[in-house]
Amino acid sequence: MKLVLSHRLTAEASACPYRVVDEQGQETAWANDFLDAQHMRQLSPRSLRAYAYDLLHFARWFQSQPQSLSEITESTLLDYVRHQLNQHPQPTPQTVNHRLTVIRCLYRFHVGREIPGDHPHFQRIYTTRCPLGYGRPHRTIAFGLRLRQPRRVIQPLSPEQVTKFWASFRTFRDLAVVGLMLLDGLRSCEILTLQLEDLKLADAQMHVLGKGRKQRILPLPAEIMEVLQNYTRLERPLTNSPYLFVSLKGRRRGQSMTTAGLRSLFRHHRLRSEVPVANPHRFRHTFGADMVRAGISLPALQHLMGHSQIHTTLLYVQLAPQDVWREYARAVANRAHLTSPPMP
Repeated sequence: MKLVLSHRLTAEASACPYRVVDEQGQETAWANDFLDAQHMRQLSPRSLRAYAYDLLHFARWFQSQPQSLSEITESTLLDYVRHQLNQHPQPTPQTVNHRLTVIRCLYRFHVGREIPGDHPHFQRIYTTRCPLGYGRPHRTIAFGLRLRQPRRVIQPLSPEQVTKFWASFRTFRDLAVVGLMLLDGLRSCEILTLQLEDLKLADAQMHVLGKGRKQRILPLPAEIMEVLQNYTRLERPLTNSPYLFVSLKGRRRGQSMTTAGLRSLFRHHRLRSEVPVANPHRFRHTFGADMVRAGISLPALQHLMGHSQIHTTLLYVQLAPQDVWREYARAVANRAHLTSPPMP
């Protein structure tokens, strides 16, 4: 019996709108009970959707296994990872690790303890210390299978790429969307959840609802304020929608911009500007890298970008490849100047 993911609004406010069901609409209780619990924890719709798809993938594989949920061990997870790595296309290590994390949370929810570990090989011992380099280091033991993830490298857009992409826009709305990513470091989901009342133009500020429903106040640069004012006065349709960014034409005119709509917007302008690497997160990376180059403090950048851990902010201190080559060329030029013999 093939399992599918259903999205429906229920009469019960405590029920998650995402449901794992079979072809006849019968629910998979152990998966949906867990989703309901995460919904009651007030997880964002985006997080609930990710949990639901991870559970669906596991449930499709697990329904053919000769064991119950309470009988899961690390050997079960090893078989599940082996199954994923044999798939085409192969999922990324980050995807596999996220699925494993969800399954461990699922097991704790139903059984009340950690998954029994029968593979000492997967124990990892590592030393941790304060991310800023001070404090006493201490050893930590992590249990359970986890794939090694490649180290993230922040690759901002070049000024030339930003200029070309920016020049392809024709509406104040689209300019405001990209400007908030480039000059304030907003995420896609933060752009889509912005409301008109979040703008405090008189104070040159705005309220942003970030990950984990955490709020922060960000400054509004003068050039973005002007674009936003032009958008709200000249372009934004008359609508009852509370959201700042809405569709400008078509059947959805006046309704809030969707994730698919934002994706389509960037897809269109990547082709138009011939900048294939331009995407929302690249603009956010460009903002973080530019702030580091300008000498901003890490705690301030952490607040501006809405990072819960300063470890994430530290990624922007690492030089991108183009920065490495720029510094290399500067060092070579300085070395040649210092070592060159004096002119007679």
